[in-house]
Amino acid sequence: MKSFTFLPWLVSLVSLTGCITTAATSASSGISADPAKSWTADNGNGTYSNPLFYEEFEDPDVIRVGEDYYLAGTTMHMNPALIVLHSRDLVNWELASYCMDRLDLGPAFRLEGQNIYGRGIWAPCIRYHDGMFYVFSNVNGVGLQVFRSKSAYGPWERNQLPGRHDLSVLFDDDGKVYIISGNRSPYPIEELTPDLKSFVPGVRHQLDARMGEGHHLYKINGKYFDVSAIPGAHTDQVVARADSIDGPWQVELMVQGESLGVPTQNGVRTRGRGSNQTFTVTPSNPNAGGGLTLHQGGIVDTPSGQWWSIIMQDHGSIGRMVALVPITWENNFPIIGLPGNLRKAPNTWIKPETGYKQDPKPLFVRSDNFDSPKMNPVWQWNHVPDDTKWSLTEKPGVLRLHSLASDDFWMARNSLTQRPMGPESITTVELDASDLKPGDTTGLALLNAPYAWIGLVKTAEGITLQMFDQTNRKTTNAPNSPTHLWLRVACNFDTEEAVFSWSKDGKEFTPLGDPFIMAYQLTTFQGVRPALFNYNTSGQPGGYADFDNFTVDEPRARGIEREIPVNKTIVLTSGADGSFLVADIKNNTLVNISADAAGTVPQNAKFQIIDVDLGRVAIKATNDRFISVTGEGVELKDLAGKAPGDAESFQWINLMRGDTMLMSLTNHRYLATKPNSPSQVTVSATGPQPDRKGGVCFKWRAAE
Repeated sequence: MKSFTFLPWLVSLVSLTGCITTAATSASSGISADPAKSWTADNGNGTYSNPLFYEEFEDPDVIRVGEDYYLAGTTMHMNPALIVLHSRDLVNWELASYCMDRLDLGPAFRLEGQNIYGRGIWAPCIRYHDGMFYVFSNVNGVGLQVFRSKSAYGPWERNQLPGRHDLSVLFDDDGKVYIISGNRSPYPIEELTPDLKSFVPGVRHQLDARMGEGHHLYKINGKYFDVSAIPGAHTDQVVARADSIDGPWQVELMVQGESLGVPTQNGVRTRGRGSNQTFTVTPSNPNAGGGLTLHQGGIVDTPSGQWWSIIMQDHGSIGRMVALVPITWENNFPIIGLPGNLRKAPNTWIKPETGYKQDPKPLFVRSDNFDSPKMNPVWQWNHVPDDTKWSLTEKPGVLRLHSLASDDFWMARNSLTQRPMGPESITTVELDASDLKPGDTTGLALLNAPYAWIGLVKTAEGITLQMFDQTNRKTTNAPNSPTHLWLRVACNFDTEEAVFSWSKDGKEFTPLGDPFIMAYQLTTFQGVRPALFNYNTSGQPGGYADFDNFTVDEPRARGIEREIPVNKTIVLTSGADGSFLVADIKNNTLVNISADAAGTVPQNAKFQIIDVDLGRVAIKATNDRFISVTGEGVELKDLAGKAPGDAESFQWINLMRGDTMLMSLTNHRYLATKPNSPSQVTVSATGPQPDRKGGVCFKWRAAE
């Protein structure tokens, strides 16, 4: 048997001396990461599009060390724990390390009669000081973990302090080390000893102002700043500033009501407890408004003097994701957004000026044929695994999971997971279950609350292929049950539906059960996760299952929603009311007109899209005049052979889900119509509404 690529846990909870982890390099799975087939934020044209990762990444904190950037995020109850990433351009990232191989701090962390769902390790603060990297992160009910290493790639040592909620640490230039924490005013600011192994007794400062939680404490140009998120369903982020750590503190709104056009998520109501728990999932209504706002993230500068934020946003059942957004300094406060449109964030913008050029690169290799004797570090175990009950070498070329006793999937040890990819992903795995024992249940699941799975159940009478939906505790049986088969789950994170299916040959798949309605909730504080599992309900260990050829397909990673129709003639219609964008040749302006019953395209509704570099376009009407911005108005302008300038240039922004926005370079606002009111078009909109019915979102198609 073997363990992860990382060195084993070397100390006990009692010793508190730390965990040592080797550098986490990509395992040789025999499958490469193809940027054309897997989501990357990098558009390959000098721009990027949010989300930074189309997968869960919670509670981001970011730092720069020289010309390198490091990002830390929450891992909750997963193992290995506490992820650290590295980048040179703030857009393309790679795994540096996990701070802990095993978050083994008691029976609940091992699913031994208890669990730590929704707890574990969370909200890290990453810092660099005097040649050493530090990561501070709390573990619910255990304490504040302090990790240190001379390299972000590890190995990491650890000590423990009394717990602090949503903390941040500042190494001041006078040698003092401050730590702020808490979620209500006044927020305590304590001092740590230089060795970070205790608090300085009797010393306590405080930030007495209405802030939030998820602190990020900085000292910039001699002033102190604390960035935090206002708690609540629809949150904003604020920033406080002071000349002294003792205040007084001034507070400014940093980002306000920015949903990036993401609608509300499915709702979950829970009834009962334990194995009898059932759920009611209420699908979201994309036309209901509301939306999920940006909140909680860190800020960082580049050597060129730019400032950026990596900030979190709830994103439905896929989990919380992060966005990279520019910062503009106004009145000595860092405000998210661009001049003319502050406190709002662009979905697409120019990559940061870091002095480093990077081709698009996916974060992880996700597909895995298990040919390597080392586990691909994209995988994480649900709670701490039993390393004697899984193997990559017992039968080379497969992942073998020996079953352990469990009443259900929720409490099953050695369930191996990874984060799913959006906006759509199709996960498939080959399963050989010929060595199951009575009581074994094995297969492919979506780990969440509620969860669902497709797999094989072995009883004394034989094997049955089943799909189980915990929402209503419904089990669907297949008419036949081969022991060697392929299992699949197709997740659409726009519709929040997942379809489970199976195949005898890995080519033709048959759905099993009803579509599973996915949702985000605070039971796990995570989105759904594909999981490979094998457990036994008899109360004893059972047989084993072999998994092979795990694949993750992303049909929309580089689909038409990422396309800019340069050198094409197109028609633009409003996503709010279906009206056409039309050139008013007589008055040299731009208007929208209602579509007739037949949907006939007016001749003046055809526009040629001209590439002006960096994902920007100029738009030429049928009279060869260009759409040009004047203030918040629009005119059709004859350029007399000159190249389009900023007034004629628009950042082409794809929102996914088929929507497009056009951002003017003059005021960083968006071309917009007034829904259900044909009139002149303006450039006054600050961004998309969650229902995308505000007149700023357009649909385009090639003109016939």
